[in-house]
Amino acid sequence: MGGNEQTYVNEAFQSNWIAPLGPNVDAFEKSIENFLGNDLKVAVLSSGTAAIHLALELVGVVAGDDVICQSFTFAASANPITYLGARPVFVDSERETWNISPKLLEEAIVAGLAKGKKPKAIIAVHLYGMPYKVSEITAIAAKFNIPIIEDSAEALGSTYKEKPCGGLGDLGILSFNGNKIITTSGGGALVTKNIELKKKAVFLATQARDEAPHYQHTHVGYNYRMSNVLAGIGRGQMEVVNERVKARRGNFDYYVEKLGRLTEIIFLEEPIGFYSNRWLSCILLPSYEIREKIRIALLEENIESRPLWKPMHLQPVFMGCSQFVDGTSEDLFNRGLCLPSGSNLIKNDLDRVIEVILKTLVV
Repeated sequence: MGGNEQTYVNEAFQSNWIAPLGPNVDAFEKSIENFLGNDLKVAVLSSGTAAIHLALELVGVVAGDDVICQSFTFAASANPITYLGARPVFVDSERETWNISPKLLEEAIVAGLAKGKKPKAIIAVHLYGMPYKVSEITAIAAKFNIPIIEDSAEALGSTYKEKPCGGLGDLGILSFNGNKIITTSGGGALVTKNIELKKKAVFLATQARDEAPHYQHTHVGYNYRMSNVLAGIGRGQMEVVNERVKARRGNFDYYVEKLGRLTEIIFLEEPIGFYSNRWLSCILLPSYEIREKIRIALLEENIESRPLWKPMHLQPVFMGCSQFVDGTSEDLFNRGLCLPSGSNLIKNDLDRVIEVILKTLVV
């Protein structure tokens, strides 16, 4: 916590604004809008998953549609596709950013068109805070007139060619889950350039209640709006978001300084024009066996680390879904490891991690 979160939460209690509307909700949305700039509009919600669900509905996805989704991501990027009865089409990553491959994306679109099935949307993810290849992906989407849902759940504070992630697609998604750069314990946001889309998102997120003196509904709605209490936490968090990004990038830089000379370890570098918040510091090892050896050695010292995301096209729940893959994300999953990356880590914490890795590799 940054310090002022408790103040805003107390204000919510003192004013009796506990419901999913109120001064903190308005102020939290405004603080995100100011941070992202470019006249973007933000609706804060109960989760990033809810934001993806609403984004898909806003671009017109219905049952039976195909939606292209980056395979190398967390399940929350893909699950909402199934909420609407649509079908995920998984596309593999390229190695420069670990994000959706422009080449395979175009192949997936062309293959769909050949079957008379134009994809309804593209979900592209800024994985671990590293922006995807925005120019290339945007050009392909424009060529085929397919909207991009920009999953920036892990990328608040990241930029592409000095433009903030979250406002680079047709609709953007943010997450404030407990493990993100900033948190409201649970929460998310939908980002749009269109005020009418924001209004529609809020309408759908508040059970789609029509204007009437009684409860009347002509659309199916959802209970997705963020409460005024949690938005108070978000207001305080936005006051320290730049400090959190600085801390995460500092963790990454320290790992590189101490481990970068080792030929066994590869760090993901920022291409020119890309700026990552380094939400998680990740490394690639020579093999699955060495990755596991390090992970277990860390665990024995009560230090948690995790493999990179298991690709969606390998998940049991999505078996049988269409996929355009070349083995990249599977290889990254097998050899990659997320190191401790919390914003509150101190030098001694990082040194503990580094010492275990060095000892394991030497042995």
